[in-house]
Amino acid sequence: MESGFPPSPAEPSQESISRINQYALVAYIDGRLGEFLLNLRQEIVPGCKLRSHVSILPPRPVTGEAGDAAQFVQENSRRVPAFVVQLGEIEVFKVTNVIYIAIGSGLADLHSTHAKMNGAGLRYTEPYPYHPHITLAQELTEAEHPAALQLCLERWKEYTGPRQFPVETLTFVQNTSNCGWIDLAEAHLEMAGSRL
Repeated sequence: MESGFPPSPAEPSQESISRINQYALVAYIDGRLGEFLLNLRQEIVPGCKLRSHVSILPPRPVTGEAGDAAQFVQENSRRVPAFVVQLGEIEVFKVTNVIYIAIGSGLADLHSTHAKMNGAGLRYTEPYPYHPHITLAQELTEAEHPAALQLCLERWKEYTGPRQFPVETLTFVQNTSNCGWIDLAEAHLEMAGSRL
């Protein structure tokens, strides 16, 4: 089904990947902050190529067609005002030991956007309550965890660049059998200047 989105320029050919019924909706972090976060993740896990992002909808299966889900995202995004997210401090999820950066301001906007997008074929009861964050390291061994946490704390303390980013575009992504994610579609949020 036609989704109304332009294809992602970086999307691999259909023959080279095997797609999984697992999708997510993310807001990528670009610029100096995004580069810093990517470099930090690569320092912890060499070769990590996942773009820095905050998840609006964490990974989930889609019921129905992915094109319909993409259309739902596009239609709903037009009614979500763009907003800014301010990052907080380094924290750790106690159950999973994931190291992450907490969200400061913009948290209410992320929760509101999550609630609006968690519908139609994307509706899903998540295993954990929605807790937006920026993942830095996950699936570390017990031996690796202390050093990774210390490195994250040191790098975040040393970082002098911006600690906020705009959420203006959402990207609908799909998981693949090689543990990668591909961009399927983009949806632009309502910009402040367009609400006249």
